[in-house]
Amino acid sequence: MSFNLHKFPLLSRSGLLEKLIEEYSNGEGSSLNLRLDDIPGGAKAFELISKFCYGVRMELTAYNIVSVRCAAEYLRMTEDYGDGNLVMQAEAFLNEVLGNWSDSVRALEACEEVMPQAEELHIVSRCIESLATKASADPSLFSRTSSGRETRPSPEDSGLWNGISTATKTQHTGEDWWYQDVSFLSLPLYKRLILAIESRGLRPETIAASVVHYARRYLPLMNRQSSFDDVSSTVTNMPNTCEADQRALLEEIVGLLPNKKGVTSTKFLIRLLRTAMVLHTSPSCRENLEMRVGAQLDQASLVDLLIPNMGYSETLYDVDCVQRILDHFMLVQQAAALATPPGIAEEGQIIKGSPDSLTPITMVASLIDGFLAEVASDVNFKLPKFEALAATIPDYARPVDDGLYHAIDVYMKTHHWIADGEREQLCRLMNCQKLSLEASTHAAQNERLPLRVIVQVLFFEQLRLRTSISGWFFVSENLENSQNQINSAAAQQQRDNGGDDDVKQRVSELEKDCSSMKEEIQKLMKTKRSWRNFTRRLGFNRKSNSCCPKGSKASKLRAVAPSSGNRQQNCEKIEVVRPETVKVN
Repeated sequence: MSFNLHKFPLLSRSGLLEKLIEEYSNGEGSSLNLRLDDIPGGAKAFELISKFCYGVRMELTAYNIVSVRCAAEYLRMTEDYGDGNLVMQAEAFLNEVLGNWSDSVRALEACEEVMPQAEELHIVSRCIESLATKASADPSLFSRTSSGRETRPSPEDSGLWNGISTATKTQHTGEDWWYQDVSFLSLPLYKRLILAIESRGLRPETIAASVVHYARRYLPLMNRQSSFDDVSSTVTNMPNTCEADQRALLEEIVGLLPNKKGVTSTKFLIRLLRTAMVLHTSPSCRENLEMRVGAQLDQASLVDLLIPNMGYSETLYDVDCVQRILDHFMLVQQAAALATPPGIAEEGQIIKGSPDSLTPITMVASLIDGFLAEVASDVNFKLPKFEALAATIPDYARPVDDGLYHAIDVYMKTHHWIADGEREQLCRLMNCQKLSLEASTHAAQNERLPLRVIVQVLFFEQLRLRTSISGWFFVSENLENSQNQINSAAAQQQRDNGGDDDVKQRVSELEKDCSSMKEEIQKLMKTKRSWRNFTRRLGFNRKSNSCCPKGSKASKLRAVAPSSGNRQQNCEKIEVVRPETVKVN
């Protein structure tokens, strides 16, 4: 762009222009051409500077103040060439801009156009320091106007030469109030800002949430379900330069995530890992993500672990990746167990009073059993990989083995060609004693299981049934004692506090409980009486046989209906018929 200007207004304000005019001028009244190819901000910035030199009122905004300040420094418009020169006035306005959150963000964005000069004048660092301080503080302590990012504000709404526009009202929200504004920054500036905020001690959860917001904005694959059709079409249609930029962006985002466990959701980390596989990021980046997922695997869901296979393996889902994640989880658990004070028994048994210590590994055991059941229907899923994945979980981590049994059953149903020895080896992974009644019933009728396993299941079911029956009589006696204690306690309570309504209500509740318990006791006692009558009759039969002489023949017994008199005495009439035809009443 060409500007037709007078010499004197320019050389009276600019040291550089004064020097150039003196060098290339041929005399008074002569014209000359000057080229300013390296001026920061280009023609737009020089147009504003020329207005300032002519004394024309110009508009300064958060968008153009950085380029004007850099151009003024380039042209040496200091106080040596007039009081109140542009360098001083631009600095004063820049300080006002840095006092406002949204204008500071706009100024930092504008630094992209004049980055070398802005870095030299420390404008970038000043903007970052201002934003980091405000993001770490209470938003009510400083001016924060709406950024208006969706539509770029017009010059009428922008701040003018003598200040910043306050036409929009200040808005205050939660901890995420600054995520949207900083997400418009380029990656290098955003990275510097996040590091500055982190150095001020802001909570890792807040920083992680901002990084997640930024990643979802600039990584389109993060917002898609990783189905095989979508992945293949995306990789095919993505230009090489775009793929390289996305790869570099993802690797930088992984480095920005806080290392603290749990601050980033497992679902997001696994989606980031899927995207990293699609973009073919560096092995160190994928390993970092696998370690992060493994450290908090207990927070994952089954759908998250169904990662489509991007490698050369034949399986539909990436089983090797899940195996590596699980291995890291077990390493974390072992390290935590070693760091725990003495008092934990072998095989992960917990100290009394802390039953929640096994919760993470129990949740992971259920998750892996579900994953095995899901991928077991893949005909390309090899038996060694199934065994390795199932055996990684220790036995104590599974309260019941129903999930593992289901996975084994699905695998044997799909891979029906495996040999009997392999079936035996596969069934050794589960503990038949830890199968529920429903699973045991199914296993006892499962023709795909080896005979030895079916026998084990039936044996443990028989043992469990015998234990339950023997426990009925013990429970009945305890219930009788408990009923007497509850009745006496309720009567005493009613005598002591007869006039209190709350106590009456409690006594009525106790009576209801007693009545229900009494019904249960009566049912159990009926069972007990029938069992005693049965054994008494058997004992009588054995005693009668033992009374017969050795040489005599076996007696024939038959019951004779008792008379009315005998019925009152509750006696049975037995007739013994011998060969001599002697009757005994």
